[in-house]
Amino acid sequence: MSETGNRLRKLLESPNFDPQTYVKQLSQQSDGDRDLQEHRQKIQNLADETAQNLKKNVYKNYRQFIETAKEISYLESEMYQLSHILTEQKSIMESITQSLLSTDKDETSKEMQAAFPKETEELKQRTLTSLLEKVEGAKNIMDTPGRHLVYNGDLVEFDVDNMSPIQKVHAFLMNDCLLIATWLPNRRGTVKYKYNALYDLESFAVVNVKDNPPMKDMFKILMFPDSRIFQAENSKVKKEWLEILDETKKNKASKDKHKKEEEVPMSPVRAEVSTNPFDIDDDEPADSENTVDLSLEWIQELPEDLDVCIAQRDFEGAVDLLDKLNEYLKDQPVTPKVKELRAKVDERVRQLTEVLVFELSPDRSLRGQSTKACELFLNNRAAAVQTAIRQLRIEGATLLYIHKLCNIFFTSLLETAKEFEMDFAGNTGCYSAFVVWSRSAITMFVDAFSKQVFDSKESLSTAAECVKVAKEHCQQLTEIGLDLTFTLQSLLVKDIRAVLQSYKDIIIEATKHRNSEEMWRRMNLMTPEALAKLKEEMRSCGISFQQYTGDDCWVNLSYTVVAFTKQMMNFLEEGLKLYFPELHMVLLESLREIILVAVQHVDYSLRCEQDSEKKSFILQNATFLHDTVLPVVERRFEEGVGKPAKQLQDLRKSTRPVRINPDSTTSLV
Repeated sequence: MSETGNRLRKLLESPNFDPQTYVKQLSQQSDGDRDLQEHRQKIQNLADETAQNLKKNVYKNYRQFIETAKEISYLESEMYQLSHILTEQKSIMESITQSLLSTDKDETSKEMQAAFPKETEELKQRTLTSLLEKVEGAKNIMDTPGRHLVYNGDLVEFDVDNMSPIQKVHAFLMNDCLLIATWLPNRRGTVKYKYNALYDLESFAVVNVKDNPPMKDMFKILMFPDSRIFQAENSKVKKEWLEILDETKKNKASKDKHKKEEEVPMSPVRAEVSTNPFDIDDDEPADSENTVDLSLEWIQELPEDLDVCIAQRDFEGAVDLLDKLNEYLKDQPVTPKVKELRAKVDERVRQLTEVLVFELSPDRSLRGQSTKACELFLNNRAAAVQTAIRQLRIEGATLLYIHKLCNIFFTSLLETAKEFEMDFAGNTGCYSAFVVWSRSAITMFVDAFSKQVFDSKESLSTAAECVKVAKEHCQQLTEIGLDLTFTLQSLLVKDIRAVLQSYKDIIIEATKHRNSEEMWRRMNLMTPEALAKLKEEMRSCGISFQQYTGDDCWVNLSYTVVAFTKQMMNFLEEGLKLYFPELHMVLLESLREIILVAVQHVDYSLRCEQDSEKKSFILQNATFLHDTVLPVVERRFEEGVGKPAKQLQDLRKSTRPVRINPDSTTSLV
């Protein structure tokens, strides 16, 4: 740059530069229009040189921009992982806090009850009386002395067979029984509920029902041979019901035990006259009774545990409990308490025998059992797959995480299919259940896949590679006759359509920005290495580029056209990796819109440019787009999709460069 140019640059770069003052001084000092034209040319040359230097710097630091973007992506993934860990820690801390608060509440309640036992008892009785006044048909319940309210609340009853809601009920737990009342649709005064059933605490067992969304917060009451299922408002209320029911049943059992121990010495029924001449002493049974300890917790709960085993068809568990009892009482004397326990157990043995005979009878269809076994097997495998996916830690590189995710999921699915075929080979009716389960399992996989690939705003190339990996793993399932490719595509099509349209908009905006700064000058790559690299990039895209380069580092095309060509060919290649038949028109229209932006800009420049040399250069760029780039796009699209793109062919035919008149006025038609 000349000394005059350096002075002009320093003047324009000074912080105190005022354009209006500068133009005013320049007008006063100039001799005429010629001086102003020369000064304008100097400023224009300085602007062109600045723009060229800026492009050189951008090209020189292009790799650093890419590395920085990758580092930002890695940092974003690490922050997401950190957020995930913090969320887990927060849930753990909340559960600990709830546990501590529950413990403090229980201790406070016990202290208050110890301090005011009589008032609490009377208050509960008064509360129960006032509540039962709202229940139609429950007036005689308070006739039992000492009965008081322990807990109550609203529940929803579900059908045991199809798990559909039946009715809304209100449950009253008392110290010796459980009252179920239904809601009245038409209330009469203070009466809100209607008597439904009253169960003695010893006549039923309480079983927790495992959550299986949307069926959650449920528990079951077993009264052989019937059962009822209720749903609480939330998990906290369900936990309170289970704990209070268990505690109340234990308190009643303990109270009944102490009451019987107090009544034994005073009962006249115990003193029987023996007609056996070999009896030595009438007091011996009383003495022997004291040697049999039936206060153990497992003996007290044995009848209820047997009821649970019978209801759940846990025959082995019931036999184990009976063997344990027989072993304990083998060498013990037969006392009235033992006889009473034996009577309760014998009744359960009779029920167990009836149920077992019913289950093993020839008339009993085994189809329901095979269906249940199939359901249990698939539920177990679903839980195992879900646990494996949750335990997979989020890596910094998305592609590495997707490789691990696909390997875990599809390997588990393949093993499940093989094991299912071995276990249920004779039950062809179960295969439909496996197909339905496979669809739900792949839905769970796609949720984890999309959250990592699409929600984290990965680049188009990364998303394309991840989808390619998932499709390749899914194809492996065809080895066992299971084709889930269509299901995978239908679940991914929404996210892929969104990412294609998003990157189409990005390319169009970038192209418009470059077009706004277009100066229609040849591209100078500065070094032979940079030129060789550009040739290799074009060759890999299938574009013949040799005729537009010479021995030096110049390219007979503009920077805008070259950048557009590279960006569009990259979009096409990545779009073909993401291609599904449902996305045919999305990809085709995206390519058409991108091409139109470049073609319309070239057409506008040809019409507006007055300089013949520049117009010739613009026409050369237009010929490159029409004769070289667009045919490659059409051919590559047809190779990747399997059928020609008529819309792209029509677009190329409608945009061929022609001469309009002998004065070298050119245009795109």
